[in-house]
Formats: sequence, structure tokens, C-alpha cells
Amino acid sequence: MIIKHIFFDLDHTLWDFETNSAKTFDFIFKDNNIDVNLDDFLEQYVPINHQYWKLYREEKVTKSVLRYKRLKDSFDAMNHEISDALINHLATVYIDNLVNYNTLFDGTLELLNYLSLKYQMHIITNGFEEIQIKKMKASGILHFFDQIITSESVGVKKPNPKIFNHALYLAEANVEHSIMIGDNLEADILGAQQVGLKTIFFNIHNTSETFPENFKPIIVDKLIEIKQYL
Repeated sequence: MIIKHIFFDLDHTLWDFETNSAKTFDFIFKDNNIDVNLDDFLEQYVPINHQYWKLYREEKVTKSVLRYKRLKDSFDAMNHEISDALINHLATVYIDNLVNYNTLFDGTLELLNYLSLKYQMHIITNGFEEIQIKKMKASGILHFFDQIITSESVGVKKPNPKIFNHALYLAEANVEHSIMIGDNLEADILGAQQVGLKTIFFNIHNTSETFPENFKPIIVDKLIEIKQYL
């Protein structure tokens, strides 16, 4: 592969969302005297959050609905009574404090240092625009990337081909010399494939994915494995 540009997803690919999210909830629950067991809450919240992000990608719920309902449904599943006002407050302070916890996946810095000597690197993310750059700055990886493309700035979300085409345009990159790396098969990998991008699937969730016929992506279980391909 003759690659010049690498496009990365951020959350769940470089930035360890689940670890940082759990630490954030631990803090805001204690700070707001929310009497629930954190592990029990996360058992409900994690799959519910994934479901709402899928709906968000598909334009079936708004950002505000996602932020409210993922908490409301989680507390309801625990039979924990909580007011709408407090849920809305928690939704806000969760976002405010999420950037205070910045665990990266193992091998992130080693990989980015290695790749930065050979390629131009960029981010394509569906995450909320107001915190993505803050996350990258606080975790010490912002300087590695030339273009930060958020779905909110483009007006569409991955896997919509418009966001990948816009990213290529901003980066002044040719599709045949570019590759997309991400953890979400639908949003990152199949989305990128629609516009002809090469892909590497970071299977951090160790899921057994069913791939479309004649589709054989490069798959890695650890970020550092990417070095053997680039």
C-alpha cells in the first residue's frame, strides 16, 4: 500500500472511552450524592449508550435526546427514582468532567510517534464537537493530527460518505493514498469502504463480526499491530 494519509477514529480507537467514562461517572455520582452502585449502573448504561449512539448515527435521535435518554433509561433499568432536573444536570456535568480523565489504549503513543514520521494523520469523529479537541489536548495527542473532522462540523455522521469525502478534501488527500482506522465496523470501516478508502478494523471489543461478502479488512486486536501494515 502506498499510503500518505491516515484517518483515525478517536473514541474506542485511541481514546479509551469506557475507562474514562466510568471514572467520570464515579466522580459525578459522588459529587452529586447519587446512591447507586457504579458497576451495576455501568452494566445497564454501556449497552444502552451504544444503542443510542447507533440511533444518533442513523439520525433517529437528536444529541439532546441521546444525552438525556441514555441516563434516564439506565436509571429506570435499575428501578432508581431520579428527577428529570437531576438527569439533565448529570448529563451536563458528565460532559464537563469527561475531559478530566484521559486514558489512552495501550500502544497509542508508541504507534502515533511511529506513524507521525511517515504519514499525515487526521481524525474523523462522531463525538460531540465541544469536547473532542479538549480530549485530544488533555491526553497529549492533539499535535499528531493535521485535520480534526467532526460530524457536527460537517452536518452528517459516519458512515455517511459525505463526512469521509469532506475529510479527504480538507486533508488534500487522494483516496487511493489514504486509509481509515477505527473500531466500529459500520461507522468506520464500511463507511470508509463506500468511498474507496482502505481500512484497518481495530477489534478492541473482540467481537465476532459478520462481514459482507468479498469484504476482507485488515483486523488487529492491539493498536501496536498496525505497525506491521504501515
